[in-house]
Amino acid sequence: MIQISIKTNFPQVQKRLDDMRADLATKTTARTINKVMDLAKTAMSREIRSDYALSAAYVRDRLRITRATTRLGRFGISAKLTGSGKRGAQRSANVIAFSGRQGLKGVSVKIRRKGARKVIKHAFIGNKGRTVFIRTSKSRLPIKPVQTIDIPQMFNTRRINAAVRKLMVDRFVDVFEREAAFVIRSQQ
Repeated sequence: MIQISIKTNFPQVQKRLDDMRADLATKTTARTINKVMDLAKTAMSREIRSDYALSAAYVRDRLRITRATTRLGRFGISAKLTGSGKRGAQRSANVIAFSGRQGLKGVSVKIRRKGARKVIKHAFIGNKGRTVFIRTSKSRLPIKPVQTIDIPQMFNTRRINAAVRKLMVDRFVDVFEREAAFVIRSQQ
């Protein structure tokens, strides 16, 4: 699972929150966190796709946001950006996601954006084109899927993680000011 934890002090945000009514402050904070998480999701997708040869749709399907809310006087200050497969927590992806192509010697894939395609010898594409398999013995069966890293592990590389964290910290104050202005305007 992907986890981003940012602890920082924004004195100008704290001063503005102190000057606002409590209900407006919580609403503004929740809206700000949700907008920043949306920005982080986009940045994460862009950074992952700059290193790995994946489609935007594949990355977008595996990033989910649990939004910060204010309901019935309760305020949830945390929001989560998680990465998982379509069926829940998933630690690895099949190499078919990396432009798997069947060739005479096996299946070729391109995992990193920079670099050449690699051939997985004796592998084949099955399951109606959705999975790359390889035989585990000389006989026809058993077979096993060929797996590689998935979105959570890609995000946890230092460069990608640092870029997304920097964006979140850099944009928080601007987004907060915009959301505070919107909430105050909507209450008048």
